[in-house]
Amino acid sequence: MTPLLSLRQVSKTFGTGPRAVDAVRNVSFDVTHGECLAVVGESGSGKTTLANMILGVFGQSSGEIWFDGKGLPTRRTLEHRSAIQLVQQNPLSSLNPKRSVGASIRLGLDVFGIGTRSDRWRLVEDALEEVGLPGDFRRRSPAALSGGQCQRVAIARALACQSRLVILDEPTSALDVLVQARVLRLLEDLRRDKGLSYVFITHDLSVVRNVADRVAVFREGELVECAETRAIFEDPKVDYTRQLIGAVPVISDDELKLRESLSGGLPA
Repeated sequence: MTPLLSLRQVSKTFGTGPRAVDAVRNVSFDVTHGECLAVVGESGSGKTTLANMILGVFGQSSGEIWFDGKGLPTRRTLEHRSAIQLVQQNPLSSLNPKRSVGASIRLGLDVFGIGTRSDRWRLVEDALEEVGLPGDFRRRSPAALSGGQCQRVAIARALACQSRLVILDEPTSALDVLVQARVLRLLEDLRRDKGLSYVFITHDLSVVRNVADRVAVFREGELVECAETRAIFEDPKVDYTRQLIGAVPVISDDELKLRESLSGGLPA
């Protein structure tokens, strides 16, 4: 089956001459239909630049990006923008405080021509209910919602646009632990029920362990390792991946033994 998303030797350079910065270098990977690929690495490793190229915020300097078997132009069509959606890190700042929740969700329906004008408020309410919020939340202001509720609204907005690939940029890092767990369960349920694919960008491997099918490890703009999640945690191939895993908070004796083995037996 053709992958939903394919990157082939993709690079991004900012600036020219001696001040040029290679933010991403020669990256290749696929995301299959219904898969969650986690992209992990330290700050400055190129994760956000990668996301922006997939979204079409700016074009790659070289290489090719394919979506559902067709090359993605730098200037995305409405169809591409509808199919590839973003859920941002800060759930409150991602919503316009001057718009109601419903107006923020409906905007995508109006832009992409989804449904008839008379049906769109119903579609907004359906999207809210899919993420576990009552349909009448559409009348509320973002300021009246909790962080977890705001993130659910952001997810509903992506769903309402009939997305097929969702870029999740640190979607739970601004939430407390209990709310984070609920949002992660919601994302997993939606992926299973709607056949969505995710590119889950994060620096938190403790989250990755619970949501990702595969993990792509980035360091200084390069893809240093990409494998199934279990293989990454149990048998990492490069030292940098071992260092990242060694920094994951330990919650069981088995994980403590794994951490000690990866860090050379040094105390945590």
